[in-house]
Amino acid sequence: MKDSHLSNEKLDINRIIDWLIEDGILSDEHTVKCRELAIGNFKDKHPLKIISEAQVSDQTNLGKLLTLEALTVWIAAKVDLPYYYIDPLKIDIPTVTTLYSKNYALNYKILPIVFNKNEIIIATAEPYIRNWESDLVRMHKCTIKRVFSNPDEIDRYLGEFYSFANSLKGANRARSEQKTTTSVQNLEQLLELSKISDLDANNQHIVNLVNWLLQFAFDQRASDIHIEPRRNSGNVRFRIDGILHNVYQLPVQIMNAVLNRLKILGRMNIAEKRLPQDGRIKTQNSLKKEIELRLSTMPTAFGEKLVMRIFDPEVLMRNYEQLGFNTRELDLWRNMTGKTHGIILVTGPTGSGKTTTLYSTLKNLATPEVNLCTVEDPIEQIEPSFNQMQVQYNIGLDFASGIRALMRQDPDIIMVGEIRDLETAEMAVQASLTGHLVLSTLHTNNAPAAITRLLNIGLPSYLIQQTVIGVMAQRLIRTLCKHCKKPKAITDSEWQSLVAPFKAAKPEHIYQAVGCIECRNTGYSGRIGIYEIFENSTSLQKMIVEGCDLDNLQKQACVEGMRPLRLSGAEKVGKGMTTIEEVLRVVPESVSSLVM
Repeated sequence: MKDSHLSNEKLDINRIIDWLIEDGILSDEHTVKCRELAIGNFKDKHPLKIISEAQVSDQTNLGKLLTLEALTVWIAAKVDLPYYYIDPLKIDIPTVTTLYSKNYALNYKILPIVFNKNEIIIATAEPYIRNWESDLVRMHKCTIKRVFSNPDEIDRYLGEFYSFANSLKGANRARSEQKTTTSVQNLEQLLELSKISDLDANNQHIVNLVNWLLQFAFDQRASDIHIEPRRNSGNVRFRIDGILHNVYQLPVQIMNAVLNRLKILGRMNIAEKRLPQDGRIKTQNSLKKEIELRLSTMPTAFGEKLVMRIFDPEVLMRNYEQLGFNTRELDLWRNMTGKTHGIILVTGPTGSGKTTTLYSTLKNLATPEVNLCTVEDPIEQIEPSFNQMQVQYNIGLDFASGIRALMRQDPDIIMVGEIRDLETAEMAVQASLTGHLVLSTLHTNNAPAAITRLLNIGLPSYLIQQTVIGVMAQRLIRTLCKHCKKPKAITDSEWQSLVAPFKAAKPEHIYQAVGCIECRNTGYSGRIGIYEIFENSTSLQKMIVEGCDLDNLQKQACVEGMRPLRLSGAEKVGKGMTTIEEVLRVVPESVSSLVM
């Protein structure tokens, strides 16, 4: 370790600049700039932070800017400490915050990471301040391991972790002070007649927990929050880039209070725990941007389960290139949506991006010259450029009656949230036959299957032939992290496993997922769409009859140029945007039966 003789001294900015010069990282010009900053009075600012704000370049790394994270990784090696990227999803906050008080943590700027019987791992940004180590060894009788982390992240999570822990502790204390009562919590507690009653949902500690939970989900780019009751605790999970991650476990009574708080915010009936309910919350993220959440509850064996879907306006209103359309797919989609009448369907499972595609499309279609109206369940995102109506089954306003009402509103374009039954399908067909463009969604595995689904719900084949312009199936696949992806050779067999039986040029190389601090060691960051577009041509219309064979319909569509989802995914593999494994995970269906 450099300057190992130093004891209990903070890192010195001039010493760090000397090290940067030794390693050939700073140019002469940038050295002067950093020396000038070192003269300034920055008592409370970490020296790495000062250098990163100078916006200087790393001469050993193609002139890339020396970010705070890059400086942190570099100096960790200089002081012989392991670098540690703080991932809050992997830290047991209620446990590690029992190690020492918040004031003690703030005094030494040390963040507890792991606490078990044999070892305590502590993150620090001051490698020479070590007098706290003896305190912890004496208190906990175990080995102390120090790691070096980003000083900004340490400051941020010190506040967040201890605030969360204090709110949890306060909620537990409030729970213990309440009187016992006979309360049925879940199906397995019917014989446990002496349970602690639920906390008040407006308890300040519960309010803090909920606020922190929502903000944390926004910061982690979560698309969904799951709060799930179990026998002895409640699980909190986030869906990030399509994958669920465990976040926390909460005591049952605290979880129930958190659920009630969220139900109040979502204007739901907190007394009703036996029936599913829906609600919505509008709030702001840390950047003061509005975000909407759609809430859905479901009764389970252990109590109510709540899922919150997070709708970020910036995600819902992406342009076509950001959605993942290639030039050919975009031309087909624009040609279809440019029609003045007919039905266009978007299909795929829940969470496949149908809503985002439809809203982005509607945003492009909603010009001042047209009247665009929607009927949704529920309204996913309020958009001022078109007229939106929400179905309300409790007063008899369903999709079919909503379309019927819209027909009297002089619409040009109608968007129906989902075609679920024959009545809705018939109203959508009637709207298209009277000169309106209708867009809607279905839940099918591929585009041609939407045709057979309409037949199965009872829509006559001749109406499908006349009205359906086309169908687009889609999925969301994770994209490779641009910071760590690496090229790899690809064999003929690997490529054929993805594209067979179709012919597609094999790329010279593809990229593989590696994992780094930027992508939380997953190798992926963000998602993009892959698409399968079925155009209802004259020859395909002749095949749409009662009892038509889906395989034959799909085969003929491919003959006429439809590119299955696998091929759309293969194209993105070839462009280095994703991996073969990711495409096969999202689109496992084989197309080997479609021998060309």
